Amino acid sequence: MSKVDVLLGLQWGDEGKGKIVDVLTPDYDVIARFQGGPNAGHTLEFNGIKHVLHIIPSGIFHKEKLNVIGNGVLIEPAIFKEEVEALREKKVVPENNLYISKKAHLILPSHRLLDAANERAKGNAKIGSTLKGIGPAYTDKIARTGLRVGDILEFDFREKYQLLKFQHLQMAKTLNFDIDSFRIGEMTLDEYEAKWMDSLETLRAFKLISSEYFINNCLREGKKVLAEGAQGSMLDIDFGSYPFVTSSSTITAGVCSGLGVAPSTIGKVMGITKAYCTRVGAGPFPTELFDETGKKLCELGHEFGATTGRARRCGWIDIPALRYACMLNGVTDLIVTKPDVMNDFDEVKMCTKYIINGKETDEIPFEFNEVEITPKCDIYPGWKQSLASTSKYEDLPKQLLDYLSVIEKVTGVNIYAVSISPDRKDVLFK
Repeated sequence: MSKVDVLLGLQWGDEGKGKIVDVLTPDYDVIARFQGGPNAGHTLEFNGIKHVLHIIPSGIFHKEKLNVIGNGVLIEPAIFKEEVEALREKKVVPENNLYISKKAHLILPSHRLLDAANERAKGNAKIGSTLKGIGPAYTDKIARTGLRVGDILEFDFREKYQLLKFQHLQMAKTLNFDIDSFRIGEMTLDEYEAKWMDSLETLRAFKLISSEYFINNCLREGKKVLAEGAQGSMLDIDFGSYPFVTSSSTITAGVCSGLGVAPSTIGKVMGITKAYCTRVGAGPFPTELFDETGKKLCELGHEFGATTGRARRCGWIDIPALRYACMLNGVTDLIVTKPDVMNDFDEVKMCTKYIINGKETDEIPFEFNEVEITPKCDIYPGWKQSLASTSKYEDLPKQLLDYLSVIEKVTGVNIYAVSISPDRKDVLFK
């Protein structure tokens, strides 16, 4: 019986997971998403063209490989249809190699309404939601009132839909939210609902499966499976910077519940980190830079959210958070992305400890959101050269190799590969 290898983010998302999954896909038979939904934005770039995926696994461009949307994922049918149509324009036929779990939950238009209502009600305490309905949909899942993909095949689906929608509208009213003025894009709720209902036909055209049986059968047959995560470990519902987190389990443990596989089936755990740090939305960010260096990282790194378009907050790499994420996930292999963004820097910094109330610590405090944290940073010389012509890991500039070596030492995890450009061809394996 083969194992499920895992690839996930070790920071606050946006580490470059989509590209790395695309690069690794030739080594696997099945690529399976295990959590998240359209709040994810996985960007792939090849042949000079950029592709952004939100729900569909990043192995979809390899037509000979199977892709699975697992039960832990949320599907918004209208967004899913747009994604499918965008793939078809690129001559990709996703119906041929994409399977969808019947147990994956649906995001309704009224979930998106409720998301906006909740965020507005929080005022200055808002968490920076993508407003894609993620939180309310996961809330319904836990409350056992949600609708699942398999429900669209049932005769009473419309009745179940209307009941859940009514509950959402009542909740929005208690928050004094103006339902009539709510828009998704430029559409009213009723207009978008009509579009959403039409998109169910696209969803029904795919092979809807019991993914837990499918994945385990693949493992018994010796097929190689890669589990693809969304968001990042520091956004995990249990271990992230709560409440400024997503609503799902973004760590390795989420693979088991999000795909229906046993812990004993987990193989390699590949964790991705940028050579620096970014975050979208509200929440603690100890190494955030508010100066020209932070602006430079944002500009050179093109740090704008693939889903929201919002500028990302930027800062130095955070080793206490990275070490924490490696511990939670059982990371066996590190992948570092975007060191090329810092090619022109005279020096680069690495936060190795936090200073809280005058004391040094390398642990994430429970009061992460409330306490004032001063990062203690070590300084390293920059490499001051382009990485564009580098084709082997060992040929990277000595200063960068030294920087990467320190990351290995402080995390206790060996680096597996480094990505030095957005293109799929520029991943150097160690």
